[in-house]
Amino acid sequence: MTLLQLVVLALVQGITEFLPISSSAHLVLVPYLTGWPDQGLIIDVAVHVGTLLAVLVYFGRDILRMLAGAGALLRGKMKPGGRLALIVVVATIPAVIAGFVLHEMVPGGIRNVEVIAWTTIGFGILLWIADRFSLTVRKAEDVGWTGAVFVGLAQALALIPGTSRSGITMTAARFLGLERTEAARLSLLLSIPTIAGAGLLAGLDLVETGDATLTGDAVAAAALAFVSALVAIWAMMRWLGRSGFGPFVVYRLALGAVLLFLLYG
Repeated sequence: MTLLQLVVLALVQGITEFLPISSSAHLVLVPYLTGWPDQGLIIDVAVHVGTLLAVLVYFGRDILRMLAGAGALLRGKMKPGGRLALIVVVATIPAVIAGFVLHEMVPGGIRNVEVIAWTTIGFGILLWIADRFSLTVRKAEDVGWTGAVFVGLAQALALIPGTSRSGITMTAARFLGLERTEAARLSLLLSIPTIAGAGLLAGLDLVETGDATLTGDAVAAAALAFVSALVAIWAMMRWLGRSGFGPFVVYRLALGAVLLFLLYG
């Protein structure tokens, strides 16, 4: 893999991972549009690990509150941090089950540009509907267990490329009445166990291959993705604090239209 390809992939991942526009779709599209050879799932997940570090840094206080709340739960006390930790766990379970099933059925994952085009448009429209017609009154900690399962089932759909894990979980959270920044906060906290699990599997694969070049590429890509993801999270949270998801919806519709033109035009 060339240095240019590595840098482009890392920046694309870092910028798109937490925006509701599907990072996995962009990672599939880069080789499709540039003619570069596919980077493979190992590099895909390596840059996901870089973005995981970014969300851990940005939401450090929330994570400490969740850990403290989990400790209180062990003593029989329910605190907001513990409740949020339980919500994240419950919402993660459907994605874990779906991911395991998909890995067994399609080990290489679904990497189809036509699927990406249609899901990019379809779930973009769904995000607009949720943002336009839902209430904006609740915090992430206010999501009940039924709501957590609902968000978790939505997150499982992100295994279809083009759906966007962050996009579909923000959509589900907005349907539940969460404020925009709270929907994004819940989505990003949900990314932690999801990305950590994928990164663990990739790390085991790297150890098995023993390929030093591949390992070096993965580390460099993760570092670049970390920096770009941290900036992207900060920018998105500031934007959602004063505006809506409209620009992301427009981008999804435009991207999907371009892809459909390339496929059928």
